[in-house]
Amino acid sequence: MTRETHPIVLLVDDQADVREALRLLLKSEGFASVGVDGPAAALEAVRQRDFGCALIDLNYTRDTTSGEEGLALLDALRQQAPELPVVVMTAWGNVPLAVDALRRGAGDFIEKPWDNARVLSIVRTQIALGEGARRQRRLEAENALLRGGGEALIAESPAMRRVMELVARVAPSDANVLVLGENGTGKGVIAQALHAQSRRAAKALVKVNMGGIAENVFESEMFGHVRGAYTDAKGERIGRFELADGGTLFLDEVGNVPPSQQPKLLRVLEDGEFERLGSSRTQNVDVRLVSATNADLAVEVEAGRFRKDLLYRLNTLEIRLPPLRERRDDILPLARGFLERSALRYGRHGLRLAPSAERALLAWRWPGNVRELGHLMERAALLAEQDLVSDSALAFGPGPAGGNASAALEDMTIEQAEAHLVRRALERHGGNLQHAADALGITRQTLYRRLEKHGLRDPSPDDAD
Repeated sequence: MTRETHPIVLLVDDQADVREALRLLLKSEGFASVGVDGPAAALEAVRQRDFGCALIDLNYTRDTTSGEEGLALLDALRQQAPELPVVVMTAWGNVPLAVDALRRGAGDFIEKPWDNARVLSIVRTQIALGEGARRQRRLEAENALLRGGGEALIAESPAMRRVMELVARVAPSDANVLVLGENGTGKGVIAQALHAQSRRAAKALVKVNMGGIAENVFESEMFGHVRGAYTDAKGERIGRFELADGGTLFLDEVGNVPPSQQPKLLRVLEDGEFERLGSSRTQNVDVRLVSATNADLAVEVEAGRFRKDLLYRLNTLEIRLPPLRERRDDILPLARGFLERSALRYGRHGLRLAPSAERALLAWRWPGNVRELGHLMERAALLAEQDLVSDSALAFGPGPAGGNASAALEDMTIEQAEAHLVRRALERHGGNLQHAADALGITRQTLYRRLEKHGLRDPSPDDAD
């Protein structure tokens, strides 16, 4: 479906002269339009592009005045494009029919022969109402995302049931929580669950990927800045702590906070106070902190890369997430859910897993955990040639269910070999980024960029980590 910069009006009438008269009238006021001669063409047009408003006739069969065809088209449009304002037109001045159309969701009605000024007024009003409704829906969706609205957790395995029992106990408190687990185990989903079950659920859940914030912009991102704070600061910026005031702040990959910035983070956690960059005015915030990492922060403390007092502030309570290979009972329910979601996204309705695919899923070691499973099901939804997804349609990486990629290393491109080495390092070190980076001879930040580059880490703020 294409989106138009300026709203276009859909004209549906079986009389060409009526469509042309309306087109010229609308054109005189700067409105573009598309005319079609009946319900089938109208529904096809709405499938192909967005319209700002639709004017539809209620009668298409010359020997009837019942309006049944027009009402049926109205119902179909309301179902197919619920945000599209629809104005009905009838030549018979049938008030009960117009009232019926309004009850079914029409925005207004026009009698033939029409009054030009009334038609233009109705079109303007309905386009404005439609645009307002779309903005409201977008705002509601953004608010739901900001507040961490997520899907129900699948926790059928004993290991995950224990985790969810702990979440239920600690969520109502305001204690800071540190969520530990391998890359891709679903730490972000647990953060959403903690927020949703807390007394702060009506407020914002603000997510920050600490691995994606450069050291030189850390203070501006977290605490905000005032105009003129630095060369490119053309206006004020609200920081993440201020956005999360009264709610929950989720610091993903918290082990990546630069040592030089850790004292500033510690201060706001201890006192609830900060200043925007470039300002001397102290501000207070009330934030519940949830952090996540796949690093061993105790080792980071010993190595001098993480402050001990900051670690104490972060892990008042600690939740450890099991890797997917220890959640065998969750693998198939998760796979079915991911496949259904991807099938809906890509228009592949009816996809389901064959027994051979289920056996392969259970046999795989899941070095990438839940995120890997989600990506695997998305690829299956795109590439499966039949509705029944067999094991041959599953594009596993190197390992027990996908062959030995090491033996074919010489056949790989440089990009493929790099992705393979990164994946193997993570698998050998249980998803620990620092240990994997050390083994590869690169910095943790460089490894993080390689993960994003090769799709081994989803850079989206709503990923499974």
